[in-house]
Amino acid sequence: MKVLVVGSGGREHALCWKLKQSPLLTRLWCAPGNAGIAAVAENVAIAAEKVDELLAFALINAIDLVVVGPEAPLVAGLADKCRAAGIKVFGPSAAAAELEGSKGFMKDMAAKAGIPTAWYGRFTDMDAAKAFIRAKGAPIVVKTDGLAAGKGVVVAMSLDEALAAVDMMMGDKVFGDAGNELVIEEFLDGEECSFFALCDGVTALPLAAAQDHKRVGDGDTGPNTGGMGAYSPTPVVTPEIQDEIMRTSILPLVRTMAAEGKPYTGVLFAGIMVTAAGPKLLEYNVRFGDPECQVLMARLRSDLLPVLLAGAEGRLHDITLDWRDEPALVVVMAARGYPGAYDKDTVIGGLDAAGAVEGVTVLHAGTALKDGKIIATGGRVLGVTAIGATVSEARERAYAAVDRLDWPQGFCRRDIAWRAMARGL
Repeated sequence: MKVLVVGSGGREHALCWKLKQSPLLTRLWCAPGNAGIAAVAENVAIAAEKVDELLAFALINAIDLVVVGPEAPLVAGLADKCRAAGIKVFGPSAAAAELEGSKGFMKDMAAKAGIPTAWYGRFTDMDAAKAFIRAKGAPIVVKTDGLAAGKGVVVAMSLDEALAAVDMMMGDKVFGDAGNELVIEEFLDGEECSFFALCDGVTALPLAAAQDHKRVGDGDTGPNTGGMGAYSPTPVVTPEIQDEIMRTSILPLVRTMAAEGKPYTGVLFAGIMVTAAGPKLLEYNVRFGDPECQVLMARLRSDLLPVLLAGAEGRLHDITLDWRDEPALVVVMAARGYPGAYDKDTVIGGLDAAGAVEGVTVLHAGTALKDGKIIATGGRVLGVTAIGATVSEARERAYAAVDRLDWPQGFCRRDIAWRAMARGL
C-alpha cells in the first residue's frame, strides 16, 4: 500500500515510524514532515492545512490511505475531500471534527449523549462570562471555544485569575478568533488521563490510556503547553476504569454522533478526570495526542497499517490489538522560552548517541535539516521515547538519552511519570 501521513510533529514521526514496519507498506510519504521523519518516509513540501494541495498529491500518486495527524486539516475538511474523491482516509469528517474545533459543540454533544462531564456555560459576551464566573466562584476553568494548539485553557484557582483569562482570551485575542466564544466550566478534582479509542462510525475499539504532563515545569508548575511528556499504561486506568470510560464516555458519543448524521471515524481522544465519583469527561480531541501517540506506538505490537485501514473501511469489528506489557515513556525536549517566545534555528547534536541508548527512539517534532545539521524550528522539538520493564526503567533510559544530547538551548521536565514513581512503579 501507498500511504500519506499528514503533519510534521512528534505524533506524525511516531505514526510514520510504526507504519514503516508494516509488511503491507510499499511507499510512505509525509506532508510536510520534519528532519527525523525523513529517515522513515519521503517528506512532501505541502503544509498540513493546504487541503486542496494534499488532495491533488494523493490523486496524482494513487495513494491508498491518507492518515491525518493534526486537527486543523480535519476541521478544514481534508477527510471529506479525500472520501469524495474515492481515497480512503483515517480521520473524521469536518462535521465530526467539530468535537475539537468547537469546545461548545463538544460540550453540547456530551450533554446530548448523557456523558458524565463538568457543568458549563457558553459565552460570546465578556460581561456575561465574568458574571457567570462570579456567580460560580473559583476554582473554575476558562477555555477558548476554537482551536488554540492545546494552549487555550486556563485552570483558574482564583476569581481574579479567571477574570483575567476572559480578558486575555476574548479581550486581548491572544488566541485570535479561537477566543470569540468561551466555554467556562466546572473544575474537576482528581487524576487526569488521556484515553484513546479507534472508531469507524459504528464500532469503537479501545486503544490504551496514557498520562500527559501539560504544565511546562517540574511539579506541574507554570503555564500549559502542548505536552511535555507522557507514559503508558497509567495506573489510574485500571481494567474496570477502562470499561467504565468505554461505557460512559466513548460508546454513547459514537452512537449519538451517528444518530446526528455525523458518524465519527478515526481516533477519538478523550481527556478524562478520574474523580472520587468515577471518570468524567474533560474534552474530546479528534486525533492522536502528542506526545501520547509516541508511547502508544512504542507499546503497540500489532501492525498499525491494517488497523487504520479497517477504521477507514468500517471493519473495526474484525480487529484485535496486541500490546507490549512493558511501559513506555516520552520526555519532550523543548526550545528555551517555550511556551512563550522561544529560540529558533539552534543546532542539535548528540542525536545518534541518544538514540543508541537501549530501548530508546528519538522522535522529532520541530526540526529541519540545514547545511547538513539538524536544527530546532519549533517550540516542542524532540520526543525522547523509551520502553522498559518498568516505568522506572523506561524513565531512566529516556533521561540517559536526554543527557547525551548536545543542545544547550533545549530543556525538559525532569519529573515525567512522577505519579507512577510515587506508586513505586
